[in-house]
Amino acid sequence: MDVRNCRTCGRMFNYLGGPPICPVCRKATEEKFMKVRDYIRENPNATIQSISDENEVSIPQIQQWIREERLEFSKDSPVTLSCENCGASIRTGRFCEKCKNNMANNLTDAFREPEAPPPVPKKQLSEKDAMRFLKK
Repeated sequence: MDVRNCRTCGRMFNYLGGPPICPVCRKATEEKFMKVRDYIRENPNATIQSISDENEVSIPQIQQWIREERLEFSKDSPVTLSCENCGASIRTGRFCEKCKNNMANNLTDAFREPEAPPPVPKKQLSEKDAMRFLKK
């Protein structure tokens, strides 16, 4: 049994995995998420600052939900994040599509069996190159 203190409120709880927060704080965070999600649906052109102010949720928490791909904004929304790899503007997640594809290709290449080198042709020996024995 793994007992920890909640990162948010300090209460002790039985830690089962994920972020180290107690069930009460986890439920409160989930309720805030639902409130933010509904607000975004009703106000698709809201800025991240107005979302934060209207719902009493910190901007880093909203950005975390976006990076976890729990929130996604429409194309005409002013809310964007930067790709962690190249800095391109993205609507959700951590990486843009180009970087995701590059990483997937690199992983595929890493697990691919290496190709055997082409066989080296054997040099044909002439009589000049043959082994000689001395007669006794």
